[in-house]
Amino acid sequence: MDYREVEGTREFVARLAHGEDWRAQIEDFARAEKIEAAFFLGLGAVQDAELWYYDQTDQEYAPIEFDEPLEVASCVGNVSLLEDEPFAHTHAVLSRADGSTVSGHLDSATVFAGELYVRAFEEPLERAHDETTDLDLWPL
Repeated sequence: MDYREVEGTREFVARLAHGEDWRAQIEDFARAEKIEAAFFLGLGAVQDAELWYYDQTDQEYAPIEFDEPLEVASCVGNVSLLEDEPFAHTHAVLSRADGSTVSGHLDSATVFAGELYVRAFEEPLERAHDETTDLDLWPL
């Protein structure tokens, strides 16, 4: 395991805008506040969602679309730089009306209502290509 110590500098609570994209709003917020590294938690509801599943054999993301209202039972992620822009690496557990859940890497979702807690870190984190996984990871 590679690691480094980080120090939190600022904390925010936010309400996501109805009808806007969940992940894009986090990235826009990070850009506006000049946040280059952070951790976030969220909850709420979305009108639709596109999750990505990473096939470890093919080393490609496969999109899975859900065109239905879903509760955001849990949303966790981090912000770091990817090609010098804020990138919100976002995972979510989404629940259906019958209580069943879907989950994965959240690429996009239209917000019905959403609340977020963000803790920014002092030093930036920047993603770089990892040959083993073919993913953009933190080179700690």
